Amino acid sequence: MSVIPHLINGELVTENGRAVDVFNPSTGQAIHKLPLASQETIQKAIDAAKAAFPAWRNTPPGKRAQVMFRFKQLLEQNEARIAQLISEEHGKTLEDAAGELKRGIENVEFACAAPEILKGEYSRNVGPNIDAWSDFQPLGVVAGITPFNFPAMVPLWMYPLAIVCGNCFILKPSERDPSSTLLIAQLLLEAGLPKGVLSVVHGDKTAVDALIEAPEVKALSFVGSTPIAEYIYAEGTKRGKRVQALGGAKNHAVLMPDADLDNAVSALMGAAYGSCGERCMAISVAVCVGDQVADALVAKLVPQIKALKIGAGTSCGLDMGPLVTGQARDKVSGYVEDGVAAGATLVVDGRGLSVAGHEEGFFLGGCLFDNVTPEMRIYKEEIFGPVLCVVRVNSLEEAMQLINDHEYGNGTCIFTRDGEAARLFCDEIEVGMVGVNVPLPVPVAYHSFGGWKRSLFGDLHAYGPDGVRFYTRRKAITQRWPQRASHEASQFAFPSL
Repeated sequence: MSVIPHLINGELVTENGRAVDVFNPSTGQAIHKLPLASQETIQKAIDAAKAAFPAWRNTPPGKRAQVMFRFKQLLEQNEARIAQLISEEHGKTLEDAAGELKRGIENVEFACAAPEILKGEYSRNVGPNIDAWSDFQPLGVVAGITPFNFPAMVPLWMYPLAIVCGNCFILKPSERDPSSTLLIAQLLLEAGLPKGVLSVVHGDKTAVDALIEAPEVKALSFVGSTPIAEYIYAEGTKRGKRVQALGGAKNHAVLMPDADLDNAVSALMGAAYGSCGERCMAISVAVCVGDQVADALVAKLVPQIKALKIGAGTSCGLDMGPLVTGQARDKVSGYVEDGVAAGATLVVDGRGLSVAGHEEGFFLGGCLFDNVTPEMRIYKEEIFGPVLCVVRVNSLEEAMQLINDHEYGNGTCIFTRDGEAARLFCDEIEVGMVGVNVPLPVPVAYHSFGGWKRSLFGDLHAYGPDGVRFYTRRKAITQRWPQRASHEASQFAFPSL
């Protein structure tokens, strides 16, 4: 069984000590050993980043961008290889893995615009012979902690932008599927990134706490569950760090009576069951305005859910692969049992699915609940699996109140032909990312990604313009060159124009 190393100061590093297995979820078999970084290993990565920072921050933005251009090309050339690694360790289909990588590459493309996005602001003659400008300078050593469900895309939300802004970055990826993340980081070094500017360290809470506690680490980015996001935000900010911590979600799709139901069903199938529902933007609740809409939706969903093509992610032509671990599958099955016990109608039961030739894999079929109510656990909590809940309401206002009352506010959407209804929904809904007839309203790279309420801790969203501001700090400079022949008296009042 091969060992997956750390990447520190441009070198692959292994260590003796604690380690965990990395599984292929399609077979249920362990395929790699992953060492868990000690505090000493984390410190080595921090020291390497700190040593590399002075030269990198003084590298012109245009030269940093050139590294990103080469990186983008290498990512595209290695797409099939990266997608294979993602599928082998995560379980998602090859097509889904390739799509994830493409969305990550969009963020590299945005980072290629470094000379433009890092331009300061200049004002001449703000006072007599006085000029003023703002400069955006890097923070220093920054770190990112990323989840298992997007081992390529989410790291690419973070370090390309952080690095092109002049920082040095330490990445702690998920220990469940680290191989693609490590390969992508190696491609960035191949593109010409100096040693020490990016390190990858594998680990668990010990590594996370070491990054939080290290005074050299000036900022932390995190994507994962809400309890951990809240912990990282509280502990990081307590130590004076800048933190953006993206947490959980419970994303609702509202279906109006005038919705194009066939297109809405197609959209919901992909949004609810794509990647086995292991997405923070997955639609897990369909809110139907009126029983007629709900009855028609359920009738159209049932045959499509039962027809889902499910198998080993590395096979072609599939709709779904397995869940990432046996524990994840069992947890989702537990939610299904809880929903039945609470009185929801289990219309489609995906439990007990067995895939020929992969009987030990972590498979679960698509599940559909009807008559779900807000007090049920399957409604309130993030399931993170292929489970869609149908909730019935009588009006758009009732649907919106339902969404606004939920503790999460990550993503939502409305299916309608009514522009007035769509405008009201967009204006009044208390959610950070909103779609109109778009089920997964993930912003493109030159906007920013982030939810509201307990889906985000911190003031700045991920990537895009907010990402630039998160990974830089503004310095305001005011400059005056008095005329040599003049002499001015001292001023004791507060200066003004």
